[in-house]
Amino acid sequence: MAKHWADFQYEIYLNGMTGAVPRLPTDLTRLEELTEQRLGPGPVGYVAGSAGNGSTARANRAALDRRRIVPRMLRDVHERDLSVEVLGRTLPAPLALAPVGVLSIMHPDAEPAAARAAAAQSVPFILSSASSTPMEQVAEAMGDAERWFQLYWAKDREVTRSFLERAKASGFSVLVVTLDTPLLAWRPRDLDQAYLPFLHGVGTANYFSDPAFLSGLAKPVHEDPNAAVLHFVGMFADPGKTWPDLAFLRENWDGPIVLKGVLHPDDARRAAEAGMDGVVVSNHGGRQVAGSVAAADALPGVVDAVGDRLDVLFDSGVRTGDDVFKALALGARAVLLGRPYAYGLGLDGQAGVEHVIRCLLAEFDLTLALSGHAGPATVGVADLVEDTA
Repeated sequence: MAKHWADFQYEIYLNGMTGAVPRLPTDLTRLEELTEQRLGPGPVGYVAGSAGNGSTARANRAALDRRRIVPRMLRDVHERDLSVEVLGRTLPAPLALAPVGVLSIMHPDAEPAAARAAAAQSVPFILSSASSTPMEQVAEAMGDAERWFQLYWAKDREVTRSFLERAKASGFSVLVVTLDTPLLAWRPRDLDQAYLPFLHGVGTANYFSDPAFLSGLAKPVHEDPNAAVLHFVGMFADPGKTWPDLAFLRENWDGPIVLKGVLHPDDARRAAEAGMDGVVVSNHGGRQVAGSVAAADALPGVVDAVGDRLDVLFDSGVRTGDDVFKALALGARAVLLGRPYAYGLGLDGQAGVEHVIRCLLAEFDLTLALSGHAGPATVGVADLVEDTA
């Protein structure tokens, strides 16, 4: 019999025979509060914080909570297979770890710990451009496991080209291009602490190790770190980019390209017309536009527009196994998980990230089975109702 993700619960119960209990809560919604208690306000605010007064982050949760699952009975769910085809590869479950930058502020083992956790559970790890560890070291930590690279599209073409070459050479197979951050949003939790890690050279490892970036500096980084930081700030993002610029990425990357941050069906159609392979319906977890449409509310329109032409992925607000079920029912092929694994990392390093992945997928497996499904393929919009109360 195939191993089911749900078996994790029996592992926990059996370990309990010796008096052992999990080091972290199995209700992943509790992790944020624990992280708040254990880490400093700067790092916690940077990960947990949102744009403006947090209305978009709250809307993300409300949009998922408003949709309720309608379980079906007496269907054979004895043998389950959670695997999905996404971007031409088979994933063991419809999950990848979303790109989260600057993970060294959460735990000294940083991105390599999260990447090893993802590799151990056969879940793709998406490395942020704003990593605190160079991409080559993260790749080394993962062996031959599935890894994708998230690009913050720099003003400097040669730095972008260099990043793509390095990512390809390091075995990153999918390019995830974040479109919703041409500028940093107004984020009061960071502003109130005057906390921006990049200004201290944290989260800049891919840049400070890049030959094209270094060629733009008068002195090596260690001789004039402030000049290096200013050079980074000046090129990090580019508010002047438009749709025709995607041709440059297509010319310099021969694997799948996914555009992250798409919320409007017309933008999804333009992505398809530009020869992209997928989109991530996302509002950056509520971190960029206060008052934005909830990602789950935008998902069905994007799926209707391009679901037959592109792989539609989803993030923003996912905290539980039933959230994953709901995203799939609304048409997503897979979800990206962000903050919860960052909290797991902050609380217990690599083991904390593995705990988060296993809890989420065990709960998803059980939600799927108890709702009458033996795999993701049969989940659809008919399995949800909208609570309008």
